[in-house]
Amino acid sequence: MTTPELLHRALHDPGPRPLPDEAAHLLRTLSAPPRLAAHLRLVHDVAYELVAWLAQRYPALALDREAVLFGAATHDVGKAVHVRELSGPGSAHEEAGRELLLAHGTAPELARFAATHASWTLPDIGLEDLIVSVADKIWKNKRVPELEDLVVRRLAEVGGRPVWEEFLDLDDALTAVGEGAQERLAFQAAHPV
Repeated sequence: MTTPELLHRALHDPGPRPLPDEAAHLLRTLSAPPRLAAHLRLVHDVAYELVAWLAQRYPALALDREAVLFGAATHDVGKAVHVRELSGPGSAHEEAGRELLLAHGTAPELARFAATHASWTLPDIGLEDLIVSVADKIWKNKRVPELEDLVVRRLAEVGGRPVWEEFLDLDDALTAVGEGAQERLAFQAAHPV
């Protein structure tokens, strides 16, 4: 099978929700590795679950749902250039991803997620950025207490409930999402780097 065929499978095989058209088109334009497309679908799918939970739980929350979903769908796009970071550590893909998105006409407020998804301690980080970061961790059931604490604090501000109550609810939601990690890991592994 050729790389374009493998990429097509990663973008369209049954499983996680499809990526937004703009993100899928960009991955085809970049001849992105199939594993990257699979990973982005998985994180996008988890972000979809998280924003649905937030919308149901906090109807008055000012959250740019579409920005979160686009951010999740493109957060690692820089790994199309820094392919070794698909299977190993590295952060070169973060700024490279933001630059790639900008070069392909993505608005700066959407391109930022490629650079912020691993930098949740930056000053003035938005809730949307934090949700993309959480989705990028919880898809494989990785829990990051300091990241989750930042989200909990934001939710407590909005919900007016004690932090511990918000923590318990978020913990329950993330535990439920994390239960699907083995299936998600298998889906990603089924697509070559």
